[in-house]
Amino acid sequence: MNENHALCSTPEWAEFMESEVLEPVTRDVELGEEMLELGPGPGATTRWLRHRVTRLVALELDPDAADRLAGELAGTNVTVEVGDSTAAPFPAESFDSVGCFTMLHHVPTAGAQFRTLCEAFRVLRPGGVLVGADSLASQGLHEFHENDTYNPIDPARLLVFLQAAGFGHVMVSAGEGLLFTARKTEERSCE
Repeated sequence: MNENHALCSTPEWAEFMESEVLEPVTRDVELGEEMLELGPGPGATTRWLRHRVTRLVALELDPDAADRLAGELAGTNVTVEVGDSTAAPFPAESFDSVGCFTMLHHVPTAGAQFRTLCEAFRVLRPGGVLVGADSLASQGLHEFHENDTYNPIDPARLLVFLQAAGFGHVMVSAGEGLLFTARKTEERSCE
């Protein structure tokens, strides 16, 4: 990550994520007891989500970011693990919900983005829900991510990926940003 991502650790970013992303995308969604958050980074969404579930597991690829977040949230209902969202180290049907917030554009390839969504499907219990948000492609974000992985996901491609992964009841909303929910409605495997 480049130095611009220091923004993601600020109270202003956390406030934006809460009011403009988390509250709208979870408004009509039951998250259940146990949730997996993919790619929490500095934890702006983790801090909010942990108050909505009994147990929250955060899976972070960057060991340093994971260590910082684990230290900050030690003794809470949050467990932070180091791992890759394309090969989540959890058994099938482990979680009631999965969250994926502003991280898909950091996944380097479309194939890896699809694999991440397949893993979210795999670890969800039947009836479980995926909730997420990401940025829409723009010149400003391209410049913000200079010398960093920046692979924005197109809303139409996201819809197709979610359906191909096995999700039903898919909602993709593209406005200022990209919000999405999808439910695991039946047993299918993502092949």
